[in-house]
Amino acid sequence: MENTNIRRSIVHMCHYSKSSHVGTCLSMVDILYVLYYKIMHLDPTNPTMAGRDKFILSKGHGGAALYATLAERGYFPKSYLDRYYVDGGLLPGHLDMEAVPGVEVSAGSLGHGLSIGIGMAIANQLDQDKGHIYVLVGDGECNEGSIWEAVMLASTLKLQNLTVIIDYNQLQSFGWTNEVINQENMSERWSSFGWDAIDIDGHNLKAIEDAFKLPHKGPRAIIAHTVKGKGVSYMENKLEWHYKSPNDEQLAQALQELGEA
Repeated sequence: MENTNIRRSIVHMCHYSKSSHVGTCLSMVDILYVLYYKIMHLDPTNPTMAGRDKFILSKGHGGAALYATLAERGYFPKSYLDRYYVDGGLLPGHLDMEAVPGVEVSAGSLGHGLSIGIGMAIANQLDQDKGHIYVLVGDGECNEGSIWEAVMLASTLKLQNLTVIIDYNQLQSFGWTNEVINQENMSERWSSFGWDAIDIDGHNLKAIEDAFKLPHKGPRAIIAHTVKGKGVSYMENKLEWHYKSPNDEQLAQALQELGEA
């Protein structure tokens, strides 16, 4: 299945480039799969078509996941993935909208993606463009004050054409998210700011798809409970895979678990 192919590509990319953030990439794969295969109005052969839905990955350090998804979906050849995060390569470690088709926003410095998404949503309303804006943020990223300024504005403007997904994998760079800043009541917080908020299993494909299809009167927040490193047993819920890259032996085990012959 395509989501498993995306996971395989991610571990290959992080192994080859000896780069970090494989855990944060794997936690959001199922969300990206549902968006790009089940939900978003898009055309990989015409990436800038008018009226398209747009996706912003605010936690841009997880760019390998988006690159792998776009390649799987047909935006560019999969061979491009071999040039991820290497000297003289094609795909920067943090997202670059100039690198390949399908990347709507350059990202890496946390806390900005939602504000950019709000600007796009406002522009679509003014232009009578029916395209929907989807923004994925990390749970650790929600420590940023700029996120909550954007949250207040979006609800004030009642932006029905905006959906935010929180990748709630409960691990960030310095430890368990709720030990750094307690966010256990994440959905209550978004609801209190005027958003239609819902908690889901971020690896249940049907639950993810159903959540995107729910009607909402203002902006929608989907709190997706995920597992960092999902799909690779020795990476799951392990903080070190925010930083490490798999060695040859670990790559072989990961690919075996992901069903690659």
